[in-house]
Parts: sequence; structure tokens; C-alpha cells
Amino acid sequence: MSPDVRMTGTDTSFPMRRAIHDHWRMFAAEGVLLVLLGLAALALPLFAGLAAAIFLGWLLLAAGIIGLLSTFRTRGAPGFAWSLLSALVAIVAGLVLLANPLAGLITLTYVLTAYFLVDGVFIIVLALSHRRELSGRWEWMLVNGLVDLVLAAFILSGMPGSFAWVLGALVGIDLLFGGTSLIGMALQARRQLA
Repeated sequence: MSPDVRMTGTDTSFPMRRAIHDHWRMFAAEGVLLVLLGLAALALPLFAGLAAAIFLGWLLLAAGIIGLLSTFRTRGAPGFAWSLLSALVAIVAGLVLLANPLAGLITLTYVLTAYFLVDGVFIIVLALSHRRELSGRWEWMLVNGLVDLVLAAFILSGMPGSFAWVLGALVGIDLLFGGTSLIGMALQARRQLA
């Protein structure tokens, strides 16, 4: 792109790139928090039943609220509606787990599978929205959405022998990939328009 087009603002993607650039710190902060939550989930010992449902319920609820706050603070970013829906899915999944923790690991497995499926689709659509707006590192978001779908397929396949430790690891992996994708996008946005 020529400097003249960038300076005059005739480039239609300029306002979107500017909005993402201006809010890169918020994306980075959310990414760091998700990475920390993911590491915490991976570091916890094996857990089962009630403890798993309560912990994962709070984890999803916190991630959803943070995502919701971040989404509203960055309304000018592409894919606002998809980002909003992704945060709401995390909040609903967390509330379901907290409302009925005695339902056991089978219910927990289904709730997390639904979360990974729906969140994966929303994140992929969000990544494609960023691609259309030419924002950098949309590929990281696409990978995050694909990882969510792979995690859901892994749970559905019945491969894990022990849902107690596998589910904690899957949530940790999901949060790590989500956090690193946001950090990668934020760092790219910081370099844009500099």
C-alpha cells in the first residue's frame, strides 16, 4: 500500500486497523490472562466430580466475563458480534456447571464438548472477519478455533481413559491457545500503523 493511501485515509480497512492498533494492549492483557488461566488448569493435580465441575465452571465464567469486558471495550474491532457470542457461550457454560455440580463428569463432558464446538465455530468466523479487514495475525485466531474443534472431537471419540485429568488438560490447552492467539494478534496490531 502506498504511503499516500495510508495518509489520506482512502483505504477502507484503515479505521479497522487503527481500532485494533489502538486497543492492542487490551487484546494482549486478555491473552496473558488466558495463558495464565491455562497454565493454572494444566498445573492442578488430577481432579474429579464436584471439584472439577466447580473449578471449570468458575474458570469458564471468569474467561467469559473478561472476554465480554474486552469485547465491549474494543467495539470497533472486526467481528464484534462473534466475539460477544463467544464470551456469552463461556459465561453460559460456566453457569451451567456451577448451577448443577453434582451432575458429574458425564454432564461436564457434554457441556465442555458443546462449549468447544460452539466456541470453535465462533472463533473461526471471528478470524475470517479479521482476515477480511486485513488485521494481522488472524491466522492465530483461526488456529485457536480449529484447536477447539479438535478438542471437541477428542472428547467425543471417547479416547480419554480418565475424564478427571483429561478435561482439566483440555481446558488448559484451549485457554493457552486462545491466549497465545490474542497475544500474537495484539503484538502484530501494535506494530501496525507505527
